[in-house]
Amino acid sequence: MFEPFSNPVKPREICSCLVKLLDLKAEFERQAVREKRRLTKAESPRLWMITPTASAAVLAEFGATLDLENWMSGVYFLAKGLQSAIIVIHQLPPTPETLWLRILGTGKVQKQALQELEQLPPDNPTRETTLELLYNLRAMLEARQNLAPEEKELIMELSPLYLNRLQTVKEEGIQQGVQQGIQQGIQQGQRLLVENLLQVKFGAVDAELAQIIEALIEVPPLEQAQLILQLSREQLLARFDREGQA
Repeated sequence: MFEPFSNPVKPREICSCLVKLLDLKAEFERQAVREKRRLTKAESPRLWMITPTASAAVLAEFGATLDLENWMSGVYFLAKGLQSAIIVIHQLPPTPETLWLRILGTGKVQKQALQELEQLPPDNPTRETTLELLYNLRAMLEARQNLAPEEKELIMELSPLYLNRLQTVKEEGIQQGVQQGIQQGIQQGQRLLVENLLQVKFGAVDAELAQIIEALIEVPPLEQAQLILQLSREQLLARFDREGQA
């Protein structure tokens, strides 16, 4: 079981996670009894609570301790019988192995992790998958209202990665279209970018949305992204319908 928290985990939240763990373990044990066998340790669920930070008082309250002989700093284990641990992201060492957890952190820790992510080799499959997830997250945050301060900060941190991706998509479009002409390559890259943005925001590009793609391509890239991510479907269609009539 993985239980991630965007803010420092609270005692009541730890208790809630433990209740879910014990309920799940009881269900597994009942299933084993019905099958007339013993539940093995490997089959028994383990709980990992992931939090940006955790106070020493909270860790002490649950008897969470480090095991530096076998595990890195930042990983605190509860009593052995509970099979549970609290991962404190901001205490993890800045290594490639912890990168994927540190992206879930906040502030400077998250910022450094995002920089490390961008610096990974382009052919790293995990890099591309993670970047796509982050672009989708940014799009969802952009479409929301009344964002929390940390969410606004995350959008700002993701913006350079996003703009670099825009440039990469255009360059890929240019490269694909070299034999067909530089201009055609640019148009292919721009169309692919617009289609991807529309798909992220609305889930699919139907016939109505497809009709405004050419008009969107004519808009500067930054304004283009802002329009798609900030306007509703109806507002976007109405905007370009008016411009087409004009």
